[in-house]
Amino acid sequence: MRRTIPIPKTHYKVGRSSAGLGIFATNTITPGMYMEYVGTTIPTSEANKKHGAKYLFEINKHWTIDGSPRSNTARYFNHSCTPNCESTQTKTHVYIMATRTIKNGEELTYDYGEEYVNEFIKPYGCRCRTCAKKSAVSNA
Repeated sequence: MRRTIPIPKTHYKVGRSSAGLGIFATNTITPGMYMEYVGTTIPTSEANKKHGAKYLFEINKHWTIDGSPRSNTARYFNHSCTPNCESTQTKTHVYIMATRTIKNGEELTYDYGEEYVNEFIKPYGCRCRTCAKKSAVSNA
């Protein structure tokens, strides 16, 4: 089993990214290090009524975490089509975990999933580093 430990606050900072604010490594982050996605747990039926609301992370068909408080640092993980982290969950908790070594200065990202990408990202175009590079090459 992979050893897991929380990402120390000295290992990351919030900063500007291509998609707004993001989380960046300030020290090496090793595979298995994680950050919990925290917030108020609300019924998914209530979350579905919050049209356009950001920072909602569905745990299951009954419950969703409203991670909008700024104290939820994990809300700053951005989507990437080639992520270096992944989300994992238990019955009531969601964690974003590094899947590979992340070096100082790299943005921490995970794949938001097909449903989210289709509904919120595709209509405007993906702004992850991979897609931005593809767009720059095709526009050159």
